Amino acid sequence: MIICGVDDAGRGSMIGPLVISGVTIDKKNVKKLRSIGVQDSKKLSPKTREILYKKIIEIVDDYHVVRISPKIIDQSVFKHKLNHLEAKNMAKVIKKLNPKVAYVDSCDVDYKRFGKEISSLTCNSKIISRHHADSRFIVVAAASIIAKVSRDKSIHRLKKNFDLGSGYPSDKNTVKCVKKLLSSKKQSYSFIRMSWKPVQKIINKNLR
Repeated sequence: MIICGVDDAGRGSMIGPLVISGVTIDKKNVKKLRSIGVQDSKKLSPKTREILYKKIIEIVDDYHVVRISPKIIDQSVFKHKLNHLEAKNMAKVIKKLNPKVAYVDSCDVDYKRFGKEISSLTCNSKIISRHHADSRFIVVAAASIIAKVSRDKSIHRLKKNFDLGSGYPSDKNTVKCVKKLLSSKKQSYSFIRMSWKPVQKIINKNLR
């Protein structure tokens, strides 16, 4: 039976894309993912994630990655539809991979509601939605690694020109860099998520 794991990377970041990744694998081969050390990407170092990324794509039957730009993220946030955006793109990944059942990491506080929404968007596919699915299901953990490495590559490209730090609001270097960029009215930066509250605070201070 072909199963699928789906996860995201970069949801809370101030910059760069939100990445959704899915992998499919025959259920009988899931133990191969465990044998190479696959686990929740947040528990792994960047170097280990990159090593596992290459091994995962060799083991799985198929995988698919979707990158959602800051512009699209902003449009959804301003409409209070970020969870819907994520559900829609997870559904896109699942439809592309066409598994028998898909395990997804829920970003909605109501994981059952999130699963039902994805199911309806995939013409009633079987969806198992859970919180912290990347630590509960090895196939979701594999997807989390693919998503994280894919997003890291996008951020790495940006870092060639900007000292962006990790991209998250908790990173002082990121906040400092975003403040500096937004204070310059000579250019707009499409990689900054303008709808994010920390970014909005910076914008409001600049307007004073």
